[in-house]
Amino acid sequence: MARDAINKDGRSSALEKTLAVLEAIVEQPQSVGVPDLAERLGISRQSMHRLLNQLDEHGLIIKVPKRDRFAIGERFSKLAIAAMCSANKGIPILGIIQQVVEEIGESCVLGVIIGREFVYLERAEAEHYPRIYLETGDRMPPYCTSGGKAMLAFLPASTRSRLLETLTLTKFTQNTITSIKSLKQELEEIRERGYATANQEYADGMVGVGVPVLGPDGASLAALGMHGPTTRVSLDRAPEIAVKLQSAAERLAEFWYMAD
Repeated sequence: MARDAINKDGRSSALEKTLAVLEAIVEQPQSVGVPDLAERLGISRQSMHRLLNQLDEHGLIIKVPKRDRFAIGERFSKLAIAAMCSANKGIPILGIIQQVVEEIGESCVLGVIIGREFVYLERAEAEHYPRIYLETGDRMPPYCTSGGKAMLAFLPASTRSRLLETLTLTKFTQNTITSIKSLKQELEEIRERGYATANQEYADGMVGVGVPVLGPDGASLAALGMHGPTTRVSLDRAPEIAVKLQSAAERLAEFWYMAD
C-alpha cells in the first residue's frame, strides 16, 4: 500500500511525497484523478497537481488525454522492468531460468507485456541444436506466444479487456488465432489449467509452453516460457513442462518480494 505522504509531525520531503504518489498510482487498476490522490495522501490539490505535472514532464506518469487523470508512464515502466532484471539487485533471475532449462532441456525466456507486445527480459538457451534464437529486448505479439498468452490470461480483468480491445490479430501461420472471441475463450482455458501453449502460432515448426509469474493478488507480473522445435518437443509434454516452469516462476516471485 502507498505510504503516508505526510509524517505525523506534519512534515514530509519532496522525495517522500513523490514516492507516495507513484506508489498510489501503481496500486490503482485504472487511471486516477487529482482529487482522489490528494485526499488519500493528505496533500493539497494545488500541490498534487504541480507534482503530477512534474512527473508527467519526466515521463514517469502520463496524463490521460482530455481528462485530468493519470497513469504510469513509459519511463517508469522501463525503470521497473530494468530493476527486476538488474544484476545489481542481487536476484539470481538468470540462474533460475538456466536451472529450468537444464530440467526441461529446451530454451526458456522471461518476459512482460509492454504496450501491445510481449518483451523478452531474460533468456537462457538450451545447449543442443537446432535451437531458436531469441534475444533480450526482442518483442513478440502476446496473442500467439505461450508466454504472452500466459501473462494475458492472468492480468486483472479490466486491464486484459482494455488490452484486447487494442490488439490487431495478424495471421502468421495457419494456427494463429485471428478472432478476439476465440482468444478470449483460450485465455479462459489458460486460467483454468494454469499454463498456456503455443502450437506453431507465430512460426511454423516452433511450439511453446508458458506460465505466469504471479503477484500477491494473483495477477501476472511477468511470464516464463519455454520454446522449442517440433522436431524435438511435443506438446504432449506440456503438463510436465508447465510444472517445472511454475516452480521456477514461484521462485522468481519470491526473490522479487524478498528484495522489496
